Amino acid sequence: MEREFAVRVHVRSYEVDVNGHVNHANYHRYGEHARTEHLTAAGCSIDRLTELGVGIVLLETHVRFLRELRHGDAVDISSDLAFGEGKTFTIEHTLRKTDGVVAAEISCRMGLLDATARRLVADPRARLAEIATEPAVLGID
Repeated sequence: MEREFAVRVHVRSYEVDVNGHVNHANYHRYGEHARTEHLTAAGCSIDRLTELGVGIVLLETHVRFLRELRHGDAVDISSDLAFGEGKTFTIEHTLRKTDGVVAAEISCRMGLLDATARRLVADPRARLAEIATEPAVLGID
């Protein structure tokens, strides 16, 4: 089954720095946008998660900058979730220009926070499978 999900963004003028390429902080925003859209497509919108007393939290992130992104560039941001045995899961993003060139890679370690207990959910895969209306979009069979 294909697990990769992608959204397209266009680099806006206010996202570039004095060197004419995307400021480093905006890569994190692009990743956040892709994660939010991915979860929403699976039926885990921010509103639904909040209603059910949980939230996605970013625990760690790392960006590899490989090629410049400049004003006007169209960028496809893929995201792929992977679940292990613990309380955390990973999301890997690839930022690819429309000519196929990979501009950046973002790796994130995430958790699912129980808003009442203020602790990570023990099995985020199982909880997201319960919440999602389209769990296959998250790679959960």
